[in-house]
Parts: sequence; structure tokens; C-alpha cells
Amino acid sequence: MNQTHQALSSIWSHFQNNLFPILQDELGTLTERQKKLVQAIDVAQVERYFPYRGRIPGRPQSNRAAIARAFIAKAIYDFPTTETLLEHIKTSSSLRRICGWEKINDIPDSSTFSRAFSEFSDGDLAQKIHADVIKNMLKDQLIGHISRDSTAINAREKPEKPVEKAKEKKKRGRPKKDEERPKLLTRLEKQSAGMTLDAMLDELPNACRVGTKRNSKGYKTSWTGYKLHIDAADSGIPISCVLTSASLHDSQVAIPLAEMSALRVTNCYDLMDATYDSPLIKKHSESLGHVALIDENPRSKARKSEMKAEQKSNRKAGLVL
Repeated sequence: MNQTHQALSSIWSHFQNNLFPILQDELGTLTERQKKLVQAIDVAQVERYFPYRGRIPGRPQSNRAAIARAFIAKAIYDFPTTETLLEHIKTSSSLRRICGWEKINDIPDSSTFSRAFSEFSDGDLAQKIHADVIKNMLKDQLIGHISRDSTAINAREKPEKPVEKAKEKKKRGRPKKDEERPKLLTRLEKQSAGMTLDAMLDELPNACRVGTKRNSKGYKTSWTGYKLHIDAADSGIPISCVLTSASLHDSQVAIPLAEMSALRVTNCYDLMDATYDSPLIKKHSESLGHVALIDENPRSKARKSEMKAEQKSNRKAGLVL
């Protein structure tokens, strides 16, 4: 944890001593929001993901790196729509130049922004940038604990109804002698059987659905949208993130998240709540060389059998009135 803080401190010193003075000489005094934007852009280095391709036939493409920086600005400034973002970029010369446009006429329209956003989404740009930032910052450091959990993401779109899969007809009656009937594997069983990370992620549903979760006070809450599953380090830095449908159970993403985090950092402990209480998840965590610290789920079959055995032994010992 101290190593992580030292790395963050060195990055902040770089901003304070080198980058901010140069920009202030060029753009004038920077606001706190503009400083945060400059930090995020400098760490992300989005231009690495848009190499120069030379002259190509047709109309020149809009500056994709500048549009990517503008989307970072949209998140930091918390602009609700792309139109609001464009209005602020056009009226603020400092914000416009930080994103990478010198003239107002160079700024593309909202339809170009929409097409670029689809390109970024299809190419997993945000995931690639996040993975590279984590590897560059923390690859040589030992992380004590990885905390695994999910958070609700509300959406305004209409939830998609789950498609019911056609059930395979089971053969009636008892199996004949020497007859083997294939057992349908659960998602966790297939993941722990040796699926690749890409195959695991492709199988997870990511459509807008209705999700239900029990809050810290024990009450059930529902929302329409998605779930963001996160592996976070001791310092609160998100190591890996996966976006799924809101209806998906947290345990279904534990093994893919663990695989993603193992490719990026080295950690000792995996912290999870009772939602992840499964022998398969614990076994997979141990196979990565981690110690799994998982709350026991009192409603699980294994826990119920343990409680029954414990009550039976207590009665035999005369400890139960």
C-alpha cells in the first residue's frame, strides 16, 4: 500500500512541478476541474491508441484522439449530454485547447461524436486504457488485498425481456445399466473447468435488465440498467471492471474478474462477501496463489448441512436444552 502511495505521489509531483506550469504559461490559470482533466489525459495518453495512418481516400476523419479527450472531459465535468459538452468546449478556449482543437471550426458535430463513441465502445477503448494504466502503475508492486463487489448502474432505456431458452427434453425413467446421461454444467462449473477469459466474458449477459439487491439495511432494492463489477486494491484503485446486466448474480463474474486482475497485478488476499460463497470460487482463488476471505452464506446447502451436524453433535453432548 505504501508503494502505491509513493507511485501516486510521484505522478502528482510530475503534474505540480512540470506539466501545470507549462500549461498555465500557455493557457492562463487553470481551474481545479481543468487540472483534474489534464491529469486524466496525461495518465490515459489516448493518442497511443490512434496511430497515424497516413493519407487515405475520401474525406479526412475527425481527430479521434481529441474526441476521446473530450469524452474524458464529459466525465470529469459531469456533463449530462454530448450537446452540453460541445457548448462548453466552444465557449471555453482553454477546455477546447486541452482537448486538442485550436479553432472552433475544428470541433466536429454531435453526430460525429456519436459515431466515434460507437467506435470506442466496439473497440473496448476504455478497457484497454484502464488495463494499460494499471499495468504501468502497479505491475511491480505487491497488492495486499483485492476487494470484489458490484454496484448498480441506472439506465433510462427500456429493459430487455430475458429470452427463455428451449429446455432439452429429458429421457424419462431411470437410466439403463451402463447408460451415461450428460449433466448440464452451470456457468460457474464451466468457468472453473478451464474456459478462456474471452469466452467467459462473451458468455456474460450485458443487456439492460431489471436487477434486485439487498442493501446494507437488509431491504431489497430494484433498479433498471446494469451492474458494474469491480476488483479494487487496498488504496481504492479499481484494478478490473466488468459491466453486465443488472439481473446477473455477482458470483457469476467472480472468476473472470479474478483472471483479469491476475493478469494486471499480484495480490495476496481476495476479499468477498457472502454473495460469492461458493467452493468453486474459493478453489479458483487458491489456484491463483491467493487466500480467499469469503463471508459464509447461512442459506447455502453446505452451511445448512454443517449447522445440522453441529446441532446434532450438541444434542448428543447435552448442550441443547
